[in-house]
Amino acid sequence: MSIQRVLTGITTTGTPHLGNYVGAIRPAVRASREPGTESFYFLADYHALIKCDEPARIGRSTLEIAATWIASGLDPERVTFYRQSDIPEIPELCWLLTCVTGKGLLNRAHAYKAAVDRNTAAGQDTDTDVTAGLFMYPVLMGADILAFRAHKVPVGRDQIQHIEMARDMAASFNHLYGEHMVLPAAAVEESVALLPGLDGRKMSKSYHNTIPLFLPASDLKRSIATIVTDSRAPGEAKDTDGSALFQIFQAFASAEETAELRQAYADGIGWGDAKQRLFERIDREIAPLRDTYEALIARPERLEDMLQAGAAKARAIATPFVQELRQAVGLRPLRGATVAPRDAARDEKTAAPTFKQYREADGRFRFKLQDGRGQTVLQSRAYEQPREAAQVIAALQGPDADIAALVARAAEPAEPADLPAVRNALERLASSKA
Repeated sequence: MSIQRVLTGITTTGTPHLGNYVGAIRPAVRASREPGTESFYFLADYHALIKCDEPARIGRSTLEIAATWIASGLDPERVTFYRQSDIPEIPELCWLLTCVTGKGLLNRAHAYKAAVDRNTAAGQDTDTDVTAGLFMYPVLMGADILAFRAHKVPVGRDQIQHIEMARDMAASFNHLYGEHMVLPAAAVEESVALLPGLDGRKMSKSYHNTIPLFLPASDLKRSIATIVTDSRAPGEAKDTDGSALFQIFQAFASAEETAELRQAYADGIGWGDAKQRLFERIDREIAPLRDTYEALIARPERLEDMLQAGAAKARAIATPFVQELRQAVGLRPLRGATVAPRDAARDEKTAAPTFKQYREADGRFRFKLQDGRGQTVLQSRAYEQPREAAQVIAALQGPDADIAALVARAAEPAEPADLPAVRNALERLASSKA
């Protein structure tokens, strides 16, 4: 059985809540126990600096998230569990990737485009309050993944683009310097539970509607008591559809327990009694974990030892790999160096251009044309059906194609194509097929 490397990170800017536990932490811990899997879990504290300028908050969140992973059953002996900032190879690799990543690729990142759109709508300069850190976020994420040659990265649909971008960076590097990097794949879990919060919307720190995972039992009970319900009185039948209370219960309960509460809804259970059942069911699962969590919070040096041991394991992989990459790009010691003859074929960058067609997180389809160095020279607009994108690709390669007209219609409006570069790539692509 081939070993699959799976990598997961959590940004250290908040306190874990029930939604994090059900949607990410609990399934990730279960997945880490599967045979044939080599798992990497990290605290993304460099990423935290992009969105948070409160040192105390980042420090507290790092402690809470580390304790949460261990209390939830993550075994640091079985997995590689580390803090991002303890791995100096990651920012070094980030720079190597920066040097092969086209600015146009980063212009299309969802977070950056959203910031530009907000500024445009407000009548401000497009880059107002946009830091280079936000703009470079996809490259740092690419370094996180590529440093460990991860095969799979579990993500939500909104993060698929970042994995696709990491693949582009790896492909560009491999085009230039040889096959060094593994191209990762997004592992999208369609059945991930998204818990509603106290107000019925998705549980999110942005909505201030979360239930922190390891609240003391009395505070957990009070928090559950504030979940919004309707006005139906005890004795009146209640709907499970759209009931935040029922959905949260279902995420923790067995099928039998869920069926019992569903019947209780039909029989007219009072909201107070339903909330008591929810509290008891959550506390039954969380209480043992809470004890471990509180013990770890009280002794942060234990967590620090685990993270340092994990960093040593991580660097045993990342250090020789980045040394390999340094050699590949020419960052080499001068001892014993010789001047090799120029490789004319290598200098001409003879790799064939390629078209790549893919699906975005919004369900629409795009394609891009990359030159022999792996740089994108044409990024398409979005199409509703894959055949529409395929038809344009075929037309661009037709013997009598009006390239200028086709590119004008097909190119992403926010990123005008370099027409001479497109023509050159298409000519080289046709020559490679002759």
